[in-house]
Amino acid sequence: MKIAILGGGVAGVASAIALKLQGHDVTVYERRDADANIGAGIVVWPNAAFVLAQFGILDDIAAVAGRPRTMRRLSRTGDDLGALDIGLIDQRMGYPSLSILRTDFQRILLTRLQSLGVDVRYGHKVVRIDAGTVVHFDDGTTLTADLVVGADGRMASCARRYVTGDDTPVYQGFINWIGVCEGDFDVDAIQDYWGIGARFGIVPVTRNKAYWAGGAAQATIGARNPDAYRDELHRMFADWPAPVRHIIAGAPAARINKIYVHDHDPVPTWHRDRLVLIGDAAHAALPTSGQGACQALEDAWHLANCVAAHAGNLDRALEAFTALRFQKTAGITMAGRGLAASLFNRDEAFCRERDRASKHADFAGLAAAMADGWSRHLPLGAQAA
Repeated sequence: MKIAILGGGVAGVASAIALKLQGHDVTVYERRDADANIGAGIVVWPNAAFVLAQFGILDDIAAVAGRPRTMRRLSRTGDDLGALDIGLIDQRMGYPSLSILRTDFQRILLTRLQSLGVDVRYGHKVVRIDAGTVVHFDDGTTLTADLVVGADGRMASCARRYVTGDDTPVYQGFINWIGVCEGDFDVDAIQDYWGIGARFGIVPVTRNKAYWAGGAAQATIGARNPDAYRDELHRMFADWPAPVRHIIAGAPAARINKIYVHDHDPVPTWHRDRLVLIGDAAHAALPTSGQGACQALEDAWHLANCVAAHAGNLDRALEAFTALRFQKTAGITMAGRGLAASLFNRDEAFCRERDRASKHADFAGLAAAMADGWSRHLPLGAQAA
């Protein structure tokens, strides 16, 4: 089957790998002129590690990744708010959690794709889709495929507009500054600082390298001025604990990015004709979900399996894929919104109570619930029994 994949990010490249491994004729079309990504890093949770193992690249990922053992919550004054034992999640799911820079992650995915002989054609911006199988690009060229996979992201997805009639993302009222920096880090611990209407997370990848994200509530979308990003961070986090201030001081200005964070309301329809949505185009979750790239990888694996299971009946394959994926991804999207609403709440009394509740939380139970939820529909841990 001839398959065209729109988008060369995690979802697009991963689905190309999965479908090529099933023997299909696959090509990826990316709007940008070259490989690029705006993220700093990701945690590959065990559900994603499982998929990467099926692709034959988990060892390559692990070779350049960190292996966090705990996620420590702290207040903006450095008070201990409790810790999540990541080892319990890994043990329950049977695969490791790995922290990796997004550039390394994307490079390994693309290297695997190239080893399979699949092309990524850059500079192909989609302007129109007809009948779900005919794609028009801004240079006047067109393509026709047996299946079109819409992996063209959350912000301006022509594929989502074709399927649902609307591709407008929802601004969720906060911004993230993100970056990569060098320093001296505890490789075992992710640090998650909670303030009032603000948050700062530090994720080590090696003993001397980490990626980070500083978030703050902001009601409206404003300007982006890269020259001002470091000053904005200094003002926002000036009196936060020393590790946060050191990160900001040491982060290369050229590696700081600013994102006005959007997602999409969950929709139960992911396909129309022979076009199917995956990744952020289908179910863009907030970074507070921790599962954006992980769910894109799951999409890729499940889509290829559904196509194989319903060979000769593509309509049934796409129906099965959507039915399998919608409830899980919708739950993750809404959980991400719920955590964001708590973290970026500006009410001081609310935040004090939130922090108090965190100190007394059942973190072992939370780890078990996360593991079981992320294992859903995968042959992992208790779900494999």
